[in-house]
Amino acid sequence: MHYTIFDTPVIRTLFAWISIACLRLAGWRLEGKFYDLPKYVMIAAPHTSNWDFPVTLGICFAARAKIYWMGKSSLFKGPLGPVMRWLGGVPVDRSKSNNLVQQMVDVFNRSEQLVLTIPPEGTRAKVRQWKSGFYHIAVGAQVPIVLAFLDFRRKVGGFGPVFHPTGNVEQDMAAIQAFYKDIVGKNPDAQ
Repeated sequence: MHYTIFDTPVIRTLFAWISIACLRLAGWRLEGKFYDLPKYVMIAAPHTSNWDFPVTLGICFAARAKIYWMGKSSLFKGPLGPVMRWLGGVPVDRSKSNNLVQQMVDVFNRSEQLVLTIPPEGTRAKVRQWKSGFYHIAVGAQVPIVLAFLDFRRKVGGFGPVFHPTGNVEQDMAAIQAFYKDIVGKNPDAQ
């Protein structure tokens, strides 16, 4: 993987302090711990607002967690490209009929350490059911899934349990979603 903001010691420490202060001032608290596992998919739910990204980054800086996230390849073109990579972005090509799951499995296979954050809804809009791409990436890369969350009602963000996929998609998705049943996003109507 590439060099990120999380690899810059002075900035990482400064951002951790700033994040802790800002989260406290805003009434947010951190719950759970960032898992020190070499590779896993971390789902971040619910994803209902543009505020999810900065609050998630704040939580991760406060927890000193090094994460990566997927973004459409157009975000990484031009002068913002290096900034997006520095923030942990992994460009994915959605314009071709290639397999996004396989792209990410390949990234996992090339990496010694990787925590890939994925919102299971795939959008901030209301969805009937979660996309299962995160699950198939974890199964294909043979890595666990960490259930991360932002609960805007309680102003708590953090890291839930580690889930090991069994290969039974229906049963596993039901178990994963059960963890999120009482967690409320910024825009509850979009859940």
